[in-house]
Amino acid sequence: MKYLTKSRFKLATECPTKLFYTGKKKYANASLDNPFLEALAGGGFQVGELAKQYFPDGHNIHTLNYDEALKQTNKLLEQDEVVIYEAAVKYNNLFIRVDVLVKRNNYIKLYEVKAKSIDLTNNSFLKKDDKNVLANWKPYLFDIAFQRYVVRSAFPNSVVTAYLYLVDKNKVAPTDGLNQKFQIVEDKNRRKGIKVSTSLTKEDLSIEMLCKVPVDEYCDLIFDTEAGADERGVSFKDRINEYAESYANDIKIKPRLGKVCGDCEFKASKEDLDNGKLSGYQECWKQQLGWSDKDFTKPNVLNIWNFRNKDKFIQEGKIKFSDIYEEDIIQGKESHTKKRQWLQIEKVKNNDDSIWLDADGLKTEMDSWVFPLHFIDFETASVALPFNKGRYPYEGVAFQFSHHLVYEDGRIEHKGEYINTERGIFPNYEFVRQLKKELDKDQGTIFKYSNHENTYLNMIYVQLQSETANIEDKDELCDFIKSITKSKKDSVEKWCGERNMVDMLEMVKDYYYNPMMGGSNSIKQVLPATLNSSDYLKEKYSRPIYGTGEIPSKNFSDWTWIEYEDGVVKDPYKLLPLMFEDADKCNDLLSDSNELKDGGAAMTAYARMQFVEMSDYERDELTNSLLKYCELDTFAMVMIYEAWREMV
Repeated sequence: MKYLTKSRFKLATECPTKLFYTGKKKYANASLDNPFLEALAGGGFQVGELAKQYFPDGHNIHTLNYDEALKQTNKLLEQDEVVIYEAAVKYNNLFIRVDVLVKRNNYIKLYEVKAKSIDLTNNSFLKKDDKNVLANWKPYLFDIAFQRYVVRSAFPNSVVTAYLYLVDKNKVAPTDGLNQKFQIVEDKNRRKGIKVSTSLTKEDLSIEMLCKVPVDEYCDLIFDTEAGADERGVSFKDRINEYAESYANDIKIKPRLGKVCGDCEFKASKEDLDNGKLSGYQECWKQQLGWSDKDFTKPNVLNIWNFRNKDKFIQEGKIKFSDIYEEDIIQGKESHTKKRQWLQIEKVKNNDDSIWLDADGLKTEMDSWVFPLHFIDFETASVALPFNKGRYPYEGVAFQFSHHLVYEDGRIEHKGEYINTERGIFPNYEFVRQLKKELDKDQGTIFKYSNHENTYLNMIYVQLQSETANIEDKDELCDFIKSITKSKKDSVEKWCGERNMVDMLEMVKDYYYNPMMGGSNSIKQVLPATLNSSDYLKEKYSRPIYGTGEIPSKNFSDWTWIEYEDGVVKDPYKLLPLMFEDADKCNDLLSDSNELKDGGAAMTAYARMQFVEMSDYERDELTNSLLKYCELDTFAMVMIYEAWREMV
């Protein structure tokens, strides 16, 4: 029997056609990369195990075998009162595992545990019309509504009620180290999971970090009204039946193209295709549009930067750039965003691979800067279960920064860095102290890339203001933060510091467009595009001058940043050294990936060091990789600046 499970139902609500591709090895599937590590970084597994602590004396159904799980669950349900974790319930060809099932005589309560946070004092699941579910809550409510339907169908004589069990934003951790008491383990079958430390105490559980939210009324709304219907008007129950039948019989549901296709996990990369994998994404578009492989070689409407009318254009058949005209984009009031979108489309239509540069605007901006120039980047984490006593769920932690300096005569150096990976230490205040030491020696202009740094410094300012412990340099740190940031829009206190950081991302949007960026303004796209287009950078960094007396570095020695592959400059992030090359010294739990090349991986690495038991070798490898990665983030900004300087 091919069952429609919770995860498959969720997949189908995103796109029913995905049911045909899922589980088939011949199709590329990006979601298989490592969902465990994604959940690890955000704390999803810890929340699941913590929830069980609030339902003591429960029985855990460990087996993955469907029949055995059902047998064990049904045996336990013979009792008048019982708590079951991962209870298995089947109805026809629907099969679910309930996170926590509580039976009291004829009453059954279902608890779906989620690492999503909620503010019970100011929250609604519904839109203003009270008839439709808010988009950000829809996946969670659809999930529990599906489960309630299965359980009610399987046990028609029982009274079944449903709850979401969510992280309470207004609760604070009662103790230090709560997070670290839920450690990653691997069983004999190499299944990863969480082991609860024997040191977990009643005090650790004295403040319930999760809250039970009754959702029956929302489940009813989803079942009984258009709130649960799809765009065809098919009801929630009929959708369940359609998905179950299609999956069981391996019938592909007709694709419905839309902006969601842009994030399809069944989109095959060049490497996937070279390895013989099929692309579900391409199959859908070929089926609906009659496209050939050649049609996928150029960008389409899904690739337009920051474009909100993708669904509308797809429905109107304006999919290829050749189908789109200036008046389609520049409608109504002209804006910078619309002009940028049309620039992207126009260059592709004209086979124009030249760089667009507002040289006058960029030069005016650059002439206002004060040397030395400071380039900074932060690495941060935000996890469901706080690392420290008195901290809130998902309260941000700033654990690392890098700092490059560029002098007026063109000299460059990696001036400083900070990292704190010690377990159980709240680093934010020391982080700001060290940042202040780096930046308060002069009045040079400070650069960030995106608003991330400003957001975190604003957050730490609020933390300092509300801190009850005695922080001797509190006022000094707060004044420093205000001097280099701008207050958030919703801040009661307003300010704009005299050295407010310059956002290079906004400068890219305003002054610079390179067709090799593919419409993206991410530094991970801007850097390789800029390197490939700048003869100055290619000549300079083809030599091993980085990490020498010419360009001092904290973490690299005699390093060459320019390497070629098939005549194209390789992405510098792919040149970063691999971790765990000495596999014999490495815990298998950490060897899922030996690369660290994006912010998500950095956050995961920090999370690992907080609540995974590891050797000194592993800790050193992770720390060194974090230092190199963050240093490249700030040096990437320097290289982009150098290219601009040569252009104007």
